[in-house]
Amino acid sequence: MSGPDFVVLTGFLGSGKTTLLRDVLARPEAADTAVIVNEVGEIGLDAAILREEGGPARMAMLANGCVCCQLGSDLAATVDALLHAARPGAAGPLRRIILETSGLSRPGPVLRQLASLAEYRMRVSVVATFDALRGTATADFAEAAAQWAAAHRIVLTKADLVAAPRLAAARAEAAGLNPLAEIVATADRAAAVAGAFASLAPAPGRAPALPAAATPHPRIAVHLARPAGLPAYDDVATWLDNLAGALGERLLRLKGLVRVAGSAHPLLVQSVGTLFSPPRPFRDPGSAEAAFLVVITRDAGPEEIAAVAPAGLFALAGRGGAALAPPRGPLLARAEAVEGPGPR
Repeated sequence: MSGPDFVVLTGFLGSGKTTLLRDVLARPEAADTAVIVNEVGEIGLDAAILREEGGPARMAMLANGCVCCQLGSDLAATVDALLHAARPGAAGPLRRIILETSGLSRPGPVLRQLASLAEYRMRVSVVATFDALRGTATADFAEAAAQWAAAHRIVLTKADLVAAPRLAAARAEAAGLNPLAEIVATADRAAAVAGAFASLAPAPGRAPALPAAATPHPRIAVHLARPAGLPAYDDVATWLDNLAGALGERLLRLKGLVRVAGSAHPLLVQSVGTLFSPPRPFRDPGSAEAAFLVVITRDAGPEEIAAVAPAGLFALAGRGGAALAPPRGPLLARAEAVEGPGPR
């Protein structure tokens, strides 16, 4: 039995992350939601709401049934306390936990702290905000780049403050920075909130072609890597280890399906930063011929990636956000619906 959705809500300073969270708390479905905040009052709530003491985490129930909790020093302990907290009058178990990170947090370390909670089988996703007014102006900050690259969904905020052409351009910019992400781009705030926090689900049919950014970003690049042949599993594992070691924090996101010798099914491979999920066979009838990796990097060109040993294992294409529209379609949608962005 699956546990609740766990949503890491991230976004750079001033990008509208807290406003988005405040909007979701005002909706009726927040009754089965728990929210973890970093500081008292950060989401515009009365500071008295978090004065109650409840074991290792400070929490209180709001009038609409939403549980609000202040993040302690140990995220796993905070989540565990929330899942076991009494909820008088609740209609059922928690369906969603939202963690609002600080504007300078990177999702990778947050996801790493959740590894000890695998028994709860939470469906983990990352939602990042993208300021439609500022666009990629903050992309030079390593934290902003890491947030966008890690996201399952990128929500365009302040969309009601820009004209339609600018909104379309902002959508293309976000898709260019992370073609793996679903983009929520609408001036209808209610629709944006609903789309941002909906459960991950398989996409019906084949996804439409992805928009391309008008100009590749000078520091963030999207590379499409295809195996040059049918590699051995050990060679793929070595290449991934060496890629993480060579790039370090410049490796922002990696995901794809790789066929290896001796396996009837391609392996689903993915990482957020250098945090890798264990590769596993992806048993989907439509994946038999799939073989590709999408690699999102900062300050790393294709030549550096191509030099990773074993050299020649992958052939590379793409130099920036506009250079390619990698395969997404139902395969990656199903993979994300099952796996989430980090280890289970």
